[in-house]
Amino acid sequence: MDSSKRNRFRTDLWKIDSMKSVDYYNEWFMRSAPDAYKAARKGVVNHVKRTMADFGYLSEISGQNIIRHPDALSVLRACTAPPLAKDRLAGLSGTTRTLIETLEDGRLPTRVSEEKLLNDLSKMAAILSKLIDYDIFPWLGNNAMPSAQAFSRSASIVADRISGSLADPIIRNSQELRQLAAIDSYLSAKGYKRLTSSEIESIDSMPPGTFAHHINVPVEIKGGRPIRMPLDVIIQPKLYSERRLPLLVECKSAGDFANTNKRRKEEAMKVTQLRDMYGKDSIVFVLFLCGYFDVGYLGYEASENIDWVWEHRITDFEEFGI
Repeated sequence: MDSSKRNRFRTDLWKIDSMKSVDYYNEWFMRSAPDAYKAARKGVVNHVKRTMADFGYLSEISGQNIIRHPDALSVLRACTAPPLAKDRLAGLSGTTRTLIETLEDGRLPTRVSEEKLLNDLSKMAAILSKLIDYDIFPWLGNNAMPSAQAFSRSASIVADRISGSLADPIIRNSQELRQLAAIDSYLSAKGYKRLTSSEIESIDSMPPGTFAHHINVPVEIKGGRPIRMPLDVIIQPKLYSERRLPLLVECKSAGDFANTNKRRKEEAMKVTQLRDMYGKDSIVFVLFLCGYFDVGYLGYEASENIDWVWEHRITDFEEFGI
């Protein structure tokens, strides 16, 4: 293969491709990201409604009730004025952020006595009850049951508070699914077979014409401590055999330039560890890019001998024997 045709050597295309990638990302965002957000928000609304009902429409916030429904704590924090961050609730109640995170994972701590746990949760319940946002839940001031309309309205307001903090993870997850689907479609059309992780004994034993998602590759970091490095996609080309190892692909999709430049050293660190473990000439590490990656970012990756494939021109994979 003529490596001079790969993107890291085509500096004349960097600025043009960067702008095309931004356009591609923005078109996807306007078309698909709101749907991903709406689907996730619907799940949040249902969780909020369930929590409100479990806690007597917020008139029965108690330590015992939190023990019965520990994952409801994230909703209860969003029902106060102002909404309480984990650290703030821990500070006001004299408990710990670790306890709050354990509860919000839907678990009860195992190394705490029942008496202490109930005492800590009762303190949290007292703070939550005192700071409840009566403007959102007007029935509480009248000791009444909410109407169906008031119940739905209140649940939507709380869900919006929670979903706002979840927006970035929702979009990131949707981006990853999109990129993996694009690679799957491209490779399947070329006759490649997708393997599961259980079908791969080691990355140097993959048969030609196969690929896989989310494979953990063993590497050693300084000091000799072994770790399992996650890789988004690995592809063993059908014909290109100058290396034993498959093509290693890291999917990157971003909605702003600042964040990508802050994190650009992560890929360099990752590929350095892989090269140290498997040999510089055995590793071909490629970024699969979509979105806001400017010339500064591209120049940094090129200086680390890292190449990339643009999602808006997925045929770039052909330069790597795919």
